[in-house]
Amino acid sequence: MAGKEIEDPGSYFSAVLVAAAKLPGVRINREAYLRKALSRQCSDEQIKAAIEDTPAAAGIPLDILEKAANDSIKYETAKVSAMSAAAGLPGLVFLPATVPADLAQYLGHMLRISQKLAYLYSWPDLFSGEGDDIDDATEGVLTLFVGVMFGTQSANTAVGKLAEAMAKQVAKKLPQKALTKGFIYPLVKKIATHLGKEMTKQTFARSVSKAIPVVGAVISGGLTFATYRPMAKKLKNHLAGLEITKPTLRVEDIEVVQDHEPSATGYVEQSDGDDDAASR
Repeated sequence: MAGKEIEDPGSYFSAVLVAAAKLPGVRINREAYLRKALSRQCSDEQIKAAIEDTPAAAGIPLDILEKAANDSIKYETAKVSAMSAAAGLPGLVFLPATVPADLAQYLGHMLRISQKLAYLYSWPDLFSGEGDDIDDATEGVLTLFVGVMFGTQSANTAVGKLAEAMAKQVAKKLPQKALTKGFIYPLVKKIATHLGKEMTKQTFARSVSKAIPVVGAVISGGLTFATYRPMAKKLKNHLAGLEITKPTLRVEDIEVVQDHEPSATGYVEQSDGDDDAASR
């Protein structure tokens, strides 16, 4: 796959994302994570309210959320960098096995930090269903989050629009229609195509970095550290500025958000103490 043009980059990205989401330890248990991330600076009552509702509805100050977010980014960056370096050790002869594994674990860590940041900044549970399957709405929102991490402006726009709709309707679930059929869906498809192309470029770069054992490990781990942390910071900063993060917001006992089509003028294009016990 490295260095080759793929026929459908969007489908390729979707397939890798779904595979990464099924890896052990990738799915974050929202309740366990919030309880651990907030335990140092929040009361039991605040933590309970954050879990049952959202951190915003619990009135948790943004500076506490930022501290927890930064701790999680630090933890995940160290973990993914170490794993990337380990994947670089076998050398050129093992490239067909190590590059796909490295890519999957890298995207898996992007999904881990995406979930953690989303839960801190008052997004609903992304994997609330049973089983290994990932539904289309969750795949869509995770695609957008990864797009934000890659610096894709259309992903910033789409995430902002979703947050606006959820803030207005104060819902506990993702807007299924908008993500799978409505006004956000074309952006999700476009972003997935862009990410699929970027992913093949990164796969090629990782192949080159792993060509020499030991040296390849250092280069691979360093490359991961240099890219992962800034990308996670991009997502954190974007989510922190959205309407649903504000501590004054209250979430009603509503199950499904109403999907709103934009008007003609309204649409603008730790260690944090985490461990695998905090993941499904």
